[in-house]
Amino acid sequence: MSVRILALVGSLRAGSHNRQLADAAVKHAPEGVEIVLHEGLADVPYYNEDIDVEGNVPAAAAALRAATAQADALLLFSPEYNGTMPAVLKNAIDWLSRPYGVAALKEKPVAVIGTAFGQFGGVWAQDEARKAVGIAGGHVIEGATLSIPGSVTRFAETHPGDDAEVVDGLTKVFEQIVQADSAA
Repeated sequence: MSVRILALVGSLRAGSHNRQLADAAVKHAPEGVEIVLHEGLADVPYYNEDIDVEGNVPAAAAALRAATAQADALLLFSPEYNGTMPAVLKNAIDWLSRPYGVAALKEKPVAVIGTAFGQFGGVWAQDEARKAVGIAGGHVIEGATLSIPGSVTRFAETHPGDDAEVVDGLTKVFEQIVQADSAA
């Protein structure tokens, strides 16, 4: 069985530790699991129902929806901005929640993980992302969590993909996503 997981990174910064964490997920994905990093969240316009018109959806939003439709599950990487998820990640969730009733996100298994500088590793932001995904129609995989604190110091000299604890955490998340996908 092969599982295709679409990864959305909520940080647009070039040196983002969450992007590095996503790269680590790609590197350490087990056999039978393909992680596809979605590029282009910065190009998706803020959700506006006036521009969400069939046949005229902005190209970046249409590409996000198409990539989600082709995936078996989603893995969101969220830093914490002022105690919540970044706007770019919330915007992606909003686009994926429409059209109502037939959205690309509908009943799709979704895990939310991430890293942040604070002592809790972005837990508040990740909880907010899970809440938004669940309301938007995705199937939140409750046990598939990984919150890594102290990102600025922890990853100052070590890439997340070279951190044994991070790799172990990613492995557990992969197992839970695969299990949720096979149950769906």
